[in-house]
Amino acid sequence: MSKTFSSADVATHNKANNLYVIVDEDVYDLTTFQDEHPGGKKILQRVAGKDASKQFWKYHNESILKKYKAKLLVGSLDSKKAAAPPTPPATPPPQEKKQKVVPQAESGTVAPAPGPAAQEEAEALDAYGSLIPFADPNWYQGYHSPYFNETHAALRAEVREWVETEIEPYVTEWDEGKNVPEKIYKQMGERGYLAGLLGVEYPKHLVKNAVKSVPADKWDLFHELLITDEISRCGSGGLVWNLIGGYGIGCPPLVKYGNKKLVERILPDILSGDKRICLAITEPDAGSDVANLTCEAKLSEDGKHYIVNGEKKWITNGIWSDYFTTAVRTGGPGMGGISLLLIERSEGVSTRRMDCQGVWSSGTTYITFEDVKVPVENVLGKPNKGFQVIMTNFNHERIGIIIQCTRFSRVCYEESVKYASKRKTFGKKLIDHPVIRMKLAHMARQIEATSAWLENVVYQCQKMNDTEAMLRLGGAIAGLKAQATTTFEFCTKEAAQIFGGLAYSRGGQGAKVERLYRDTLAYKIPGGSEEIMLDLSIRQSLKVHKALGMKL
Repeated sequence: MSKTFSSADVATHNKANNLYVIVDEDVYDLTTFQDEHPGGKKILQRVAGKDASKQFWKYHNESILKKYKAKLLVGSLDSKKAAAPPTPPATPPPQEKKQKVVPQAESGTVAPAPGPAAQEEAEALDAYGSLIPFADPNWYQGYHSPYFNETHAALRAEVREWVETEIEPYVTEWDEGKNVPEKIYKQMGERGYLAGLLGVEYPKHLVKNAVKSVPADKWDLFHELLITDEISRCGSGGLVWNLIGGYGIGCPPLVKYGNKKLVERILPDILSGDKRICLAITEPDAGSDVANLTCEAKLSEDGKHYIVNGEKKWITNGIWSDYFTTAVRTGGPGMGGISLLLIERSEGVSTRRMDCQGVWSSGTTYITFEDVKVPVENVLGKPNKGFQVIMTNFNHERIGIIIQCTRFSRVCYEESVKYASKRKTFGKKLIDHPVIRMKLAHMARQIEATSAWLENVVYQCQKMNDTEAMLRLGGAIAGLKAQATTTFEFCTKEAAQIFGGLAYSRGGQGAKVERLYRDTLAYKIPGGSEEIMLDLSIRQSLKVHKALGMKL
C-alpha cells in the first residue's frame, strides 16, 4: 500500500543525501537519482523537499514519469484524492419505438423499414481514454459507430496497456539509439499481434500464441487497424516501422502467393517473432516507377535457381531481416517482365544501414545482391506476373501508412491541447488565445475527416476480395493516402508553432512533436508520393467507374 506524507514530512527530506520532491501530489525519492539527472544535481537540490511540479512539467513529458515511477515513487501527499471511477455515459430516457417507413418506388405507397433482424443498431461503447475531444476516434468517447464492438474495445485495452508499460517510456531512448530491443519485436509474436497484421483471416493454424482478447474467428480488419493505431500513439514512426513496417508489407505477398511448402516452412517462425521479413522494391533509380526496376534474376542453366544481381534502397528493416520479398526483372522491359521472389539471407546478400532524416529506429537499409542463388520455388505468384502482386500489395501498405498518419496527427493535436492548457503567455493560458484555438480547430477538422474516410475504406476492404478492392478502391486509397500525409504534415507544423522552441530541441515536453516533424517525409514519399497518389486517385477512379457505367 502506498505511503502517505504531509507537505511538512516531505520538507524534512531536503538534503543532498536525503532528497524528496513532489510532482502532482506524488512523492519521489531522488537521492540516488541525482547522478542520472541530465540537468545535473543542483537543479534537483534547489527543489529538495518542495513541490517541483511546475519545474518538472517545464522540461519533461509524462513518459518520464512512466519510465521512473516504479523505481522512484515512494508515496503520495495526504491531500491527494483517490482517483474517482469513471462516470458512465448518461443513459437517455427510453423512447417509444417508432416504426420507420420507406417509400415504395413503384406505387408511391409506404412500407415498414427492415426490422431489427435485418438492420441491427450498434450500441455505443463505454468512454475510454483522456476524453480530450478529437484526441481519439469518437467511438472511444461514447459515440456510436457501426464498425466497432466489444472485441475491439478489449483489444484496444490490451494493446494500450502493453504500449504504455513496455514501449512509450523508452521510445525517445530507442529512437536516439536507432534501435528497438529485440524482445519488443519478439513480444509482438508472443502476443499474436504479428499474425493479425496480414490483411487476411487470422492464420491460427500457423501461430504458437494467438491474441488473448479476441478469438481468431472474430478477427477482422478493424482489429488490425487497432493494433497499428494503438502502437502509433507512442509518436514515433521509427518505432512503428521497426515493429510492423517491413513485416506488414513484406509478409502478405508470401502468405497470399507463396506455395504451400514455402509458407509452411517459413511463416511460423516469422509469426512468432523469431525471424524477420521485409519488402524490397525500391531501387536507386526506381521508386514509384516500379515498372522500370533493374534488379535482375536470370534462370540458371539447369532451371532450378534464379541468380539475382542488383541493389535495393530505402528498405525498411532490411538490416535485421532474414527474408526479403524482392521485386526482380526476370523477363523483358516494363511491367510484364517483373517477378516477385522470396530471397533468404545467404551468401551474396549484404545490407548496410542508411542514415535518414527521420524514422531513425526503423532500420532503413541499402541492399546489394551479388550472384545470389534463389530456388525457383521461391517465386511468389507466377514468373513475370509480379507487377500485379506488387500493385495488390500497395493497398495494404497505403492503408497502414494512413492509419499511422491519422494517429500521429491526433498525437500532435493531443500534445498541443495538453501543453496549451498549462502554458501561460501574456498573462493567460495558450488555450485562451483565439489564434491557438484556431490552430487546434484546423487540426481537428482535418483529422476527423481523414479518420471517417479511413474507417469507411477499411469497411469496404472487409467486404471485397483482393481483386475487387484493388480495382474499386485503389483510387480512393491513393487519394486518402495523400489526404492523411498532408494532414499529418499540417498537424506537425501547427503543433510545433504551439510548442515553440520545445518542438525544436530533442527530448523534453516537445519530444513527440519534434520527432514526428522529422518523420513526415518518410510518410509523404514511400508507398507513392503525394503528387503521384493524387493523380492516380482520379485516373484510377474514372477508369473504374467508366467500366461500371459512369454517365457523363
